[in-house]
Amino acid sequence: MLDYIIQKDKELLIFLNSLGNEQWDGIWLTITNQFSWTPLFILILFLVFKFLGLKKGIFTVVFIALLITFSDQITNVIRGVFERLRPNNDPEIKEVLRTLIKPQSYSFTSGHATTSTVVAIFIIMLLKEYTNYIKLLAFFPLIFAYSRLYLGVHFPLDILFGFINGTIIGCLSYHLYKYLNLKIFN
Repeated sequence: MLDYIIQKDKELLIFLNSLGNEQWDGIWLTITNQFSWTPLFILILFLVFKFLGLKKGIFTVVFIALLITFSDQITNVIRGVFERLRPNNDPEIKEVLRTLIKPQSYSFTSGHATTSTVVAIFIIMLLKEYTNYIKLLAFFPLIFAYSRLYLGVHFPLDILFGFINGTIIGCLSYHLYKYLNLKIFN
């Protein structure tokens, strides 16, 4: 059963990856680079300080930095356990993929999907009472993670489990944040 799922995962990646073309390569290379999202991150910081004030804003930024570090490290632990080759290194399919970058670390789960989902879920839960537009942040991890399929460096299941991981960590972290916030600021 697991072999069947893995085979279907590879077939889906090959299909999705084959939809790419040279015209779009530069855009997806830009999207996959986290520094390209700096304007979004600046907007998030602005909103955090606008709605929460200076003291809670600083606390929140430190909390988010720790959250990003934690989600990145948990992804590395999971990768070390499963040791799934990235598609661009998988001898069975690497020749049929369009790969524009060639990372060498393991694939399962996607750090891009996990960390971007953690941040998006946490920020949406944190700021939804202040602005409904914050829910648009849900598109960030979807676009960011799809870039990894386009580039041929993650399988769809890597992305899916990254989303699941990120959602769980983001929700639990939000509740921890609320608890700490009450203890520190009340």
